[in-house]
Amino acid sequence: MKNKLKDEKSPYLRQHADNPVDWYPWGDEAFEKARAEDKPIFLSIGYSTCHWCHVMARESFEDPEVARLMNDAFVSVKVDREERPDIDSAYMAAAQLITGAGGWPLTIIMTPDKKPFFAATYLPKESRGGRMGMVDLIPRVKQLWTGQREDALKTAEELTRQLKNIGTQAPGASIDKTLVEKAVKLLSERFDKEHGGFSDRPKFPTPHNILFLLRRHRKSGSTWALRMAETTLENMAMGGIYDHIGHGFHRYSTDEGWILPHFEKMLYDQALLAIAYTEAYQATKKQVYLETAEEVLTYVLRDLRSSEGGFYSAEDADSEGVEGKFYLWSFDELFTILGREKMELATRAYNLDIEGNYIDEATRWRTGSNILYLAKPLDELAEEMDRPVGDVKAGLKEIGRMLFETRRGRVRPSLDDKILCDWNGLMIAALSVAGRVFDDERYVAAAKKAADFILEKMLDSDGRLLHRYKDGEAGIPGFLEDYAFLCWGLIELYETTFDAKYLSHAVAFTNMMILHFWDGVDGGFYHTAADGEELILRKKEVYDGATPSGNSVAMHNLLRLSRLTANADFEARAEAVGRAFSKMVSQYPAGYTYLLSAVDFMVGPSREVVIVGAPDAVDTEAMLNVLRGEYLPNTVVLFKSTNEKALEITKIAEFTRDHTAIDGKATAYVCTNQACKKPTTDPEEMMKLLDF
Repeated sequence: MKNKLKDEKSPYLRQHADNPVDWYPWGDEAFEKARAEDKPIFLSIGYSTCHWCHVMARESFEDPEVARLMNDAFVSVKVDREERPDIDSAYMAAAQLITGAGGWPLTIIMTPDKKPFFAATYLPKESRGGRMGMVDLIPRVKQLWTGQREDALKTAEELTRQLKNIGTQAPGASIDKTLVEKAVKLLSERFDKEHGGFSDRPKFPTPHNILFLLRRHRKSGSTWALRMAETTLENMAMGGIYDHIGHGFHRYSTDEGWILPHFEKMLYDQALLAIAYTEAYQATKKQVYLETAEEVLTYVLRDLRSSEGGFYSAEDADSEGVEGKFYLWSFDELFTILGREKMELATRAYNLDIEGNYIDEATRWRTGSNILYLAKPLDELAEEMDRPVGDVKAGLKEIGRMLFETRRGRVRPSLDDKILCDWNGLMIAALSVAGRVFDDERYVAAAKKAADFILEKMLDSDGRLLHRYKDGEAGIPGFLEDYAFLCWGLIELYETTFDAKYLSHAVAFTNMMILHFWDGVDGGFYHTAADGEELILRKKEVYDGATPSGNSVAMHNLLRLSRLTANADFEARAEAVGRAFSKMVSQYPAGYTYLLSAVDFMVGPSREVVIVGAPDAVDTEAMLNVLRGEYLPNTVVLFKSTNEKALEITKIAEFTRDHTAIDGKATAYVCTNQACKKPTTDPEEMMKLLDF
């Protein structure tokens, strides 16, 4: 018999609909039941591609004995952290206060009025290795609740009081620009010179660190900043964290060499890494970065795009109950598919082994399976094999085609097909940037379709954003990241298409974000709207983690929009965001690299370019193509048409009203730090005026 999750939209919640645990979704029904039955709440937070969430489900939530204990002692509530990041953020903060750590699955036991008194992450069924199991924990909590409730309530009240003080630090002065270089120094200290990345193991991609370092190289000429970025990008693209057959990046690597991944694929990783590789191509003109970015986007457009144009959230790590099974190969299987000649190249290129090259994360033993990763750069391999590098590339491409066709017959990992506004905003940004830089209309068309889908399907009756779309229905009021990330995508889409409607929507959503999320006392943006559901904690996030924070992206957007529209309030708000978090950022600048990229934009020099010309005219395209081909961080570009569409942009950016095409020729108006120079009709002169 199915539980109360059977009608939920979330694929993660539906995964638990057949559990013998009497799960409830987050909502009044569960909390009223807990009060009526005088039981604590067992809150379990996870997501569909979480490996240890699956393990805990198999061991405990599908087990009749554990389910009987849970149903007797608790009212059990399941939350998809991707649907409700506000709930996840609040109770993760509680877990970190209680245990000093966090992660998923997140296990919280709390009072019926949502105040936590116990926290853990993964719990086995039986106690082992110093970790209490569910069958031991549940009776203890039941005894505490019935016999020593005052202790539990006292703990809950004290924790709630401490949570209220989180993030209440008063704003400081503007962020000291020297923190930008301090962040570079801290990244340098953590940098793995051999493999790239900024930790030992596990290793996460953190593409915002790459974007930050590319900007430092462009501004300061630091070859070391560029080396850190390139070493990381090159090793990730060679490693097992990258799917060399179907493309796209897995979530993270369990080893220092990027070889042994956790296999889930997340939409936000594909988006941010596509941007990082595209910008690296712009900065260096190295073909490998272009190829990697295009392969990532090929994967996304093939496997993560809905027929309506929005993008799905993720693919799981597991298939047929085994992590990575879809991506791993036995030596004999590969030999049978490829034959002797191709197998020789594959073995050399991918370091294949009869005993397998894939090592179990826990035991560090060989598993008998092989993961495909490039053991060395292809030019080195070609030299060793005394073959032209073009032949080696062609050979590997054919091997990839054969293995891709074979893999299509396997059981795929499950697809989390909910569409999230914030992650789609990131993908719109990635496709727009790639379409602009690579001059590829496929990416631009996909970005436009996704943006138009959100604008048509993911707004409420007041025009405010909704967070999630699934099965033809949008729901859940938007969070800060929905507004900030979508505006990022819309700004990039405007600078690629120069369709004024996208810039207009970016301005409108930014104004909505200010209205509903702005902290009018200390500055910065809250994660939830002022009229959102009241939780134990209303947080302001600024740490740049798996994705840049909503505040970091919002600060970028405000600065770009202030230059695109000459709106001084946007600039002032951006400065206030910096002040709101300056004390926090000063404690460890390397944790806030995307925010510091915005600080670098604000410090300057920044540049504004207005191109006035006839759409699609040769001289107009010549101007725009020069700009598209260069890596120009901290630069915004407006286009004013010489036809009737000029009115569309002057409504948004009134300062362009008097900008004209000199002698009917495409004309560039270049300003640096809002100080303007003499207009020019010469693309080369325009680049000189930009002073890069």
